[in-house]
Amino acid sequence: MEDLVLHKVRIAVLWLFSEVAFLGEMVLTSLKPGVIDDIRSGEIQGLQIGQEVLLFYAFIVLFPLIMAFMTVTVKGSISRWANIVMGTVGVILSFVGLSMEFADPYAYAVTIWVAKILVNASIIWLAYKWPKE
Repeated sequence: MEDLVLHKVRIAVLWLFSEVAFLGEMVLTSLKPGVIDDIRSGEIQGLQIGQEVLLFYAFIVLFPLIMAFMTVTVKGSISRWANIVMGTVGVILSFVGLSMEFADPYAYAVTIWVAKILVNASIIWLAYKWPKE
């Protein structure tokens, strides 16, 4: 039982790492020249800031927090499979974030996106190796 609790805590901490890394990337991106002016004019990375874009970012911000909570509270195979599926979604979204950096690469952003890919892959691996209850 103690192994399972420790396993869940490890996965939850990885989800929190993923969240903090994303928020850090957003803050650092806002410091790039011209980004604040773009936001003031109503754009984020070429997209018009509207309800849909803000809802998408809300989902991106909330899903690691929800997963951290679910990992330590939901029992058994539901938590395991949720972590595998949402970890996979996290890897895909991180690859999308990384690919968006290729047009105008900054070392900080590439570092954070690669770290998020590795963290989400670790979540998948730990969920796959879920201990017997």
